[in-house]
Amino acid sequence: MTIDKSYNDWANTYDTGENKTRDLEEIVAKQTLDRYDFTTVLELGCGTGKNTQWLAEKASSIIGMDFSGKMLLKAKEKIKSDKVNFQQADLNKPWDIKDNYADLISCSLTLEHISDLDFIFSEGFKKLKPKGKFFVCELHPFKQYTGTKARYETENGIIELEVFTHHVSEYINSATISGFKVLELKEWFDNNDETAIPRLISFVFEK
Repeated sequence: MTIDKSYNDWANTYDTGENKTRDLEEIVAKQTLDRYDFTTVLELGCGTGKNTQWLAEKASSIIGMDFSGKMLLKAKEKIKSDKVNFQQADLNKPWDIKDNYADLISCSLTLEHISDLDFIFSEGFKKLKPKGKFFVCELHPFKQYTGTKARYETENGIIELEVFTHHVSEYINSATISGFKVLELKEWFDNNDETAIPRLISFVFEK
């Protein structure tokens, strides 16, 4: 099943089903991005608008892009703001966004569905203003090594999504090849238990 069809199928229960990865990511994004100033935001894989709502409290303009039309419908139901514009788009193809648009690109739980990180960082570099920030938060590759992947429950059982494993070095190398420098790298654990495998990894890159 393609990524857009998978998330279309998941859209009705995405916000309500038990999901430790989703819930921790929201904490990570808020804690990380609260330290930065931004006015224009490009949100990749915005989904149902979980992060869009609070990003709009700081930003003056947000473009939220997602593969899934039904996830975007959920976002539009929740977020009634002239600041926010949602676009359905295949992130693997050139983005219909003007260059030097954003102070911030935010990308959460999305790159595991992208095979070519070089394209994402190359496009991101073009769309960011000078000194703009690119925030990435993903399922930690250590978790992926154990077989963990995005999945959701249906009446017919558990559906696992198609995912790609990206090593820590791959994120850093791909970003730096496109011209970014690394500002932050942090690992995030369930219940702050650093004796366990980290659930998430986050980066902040700067143009």
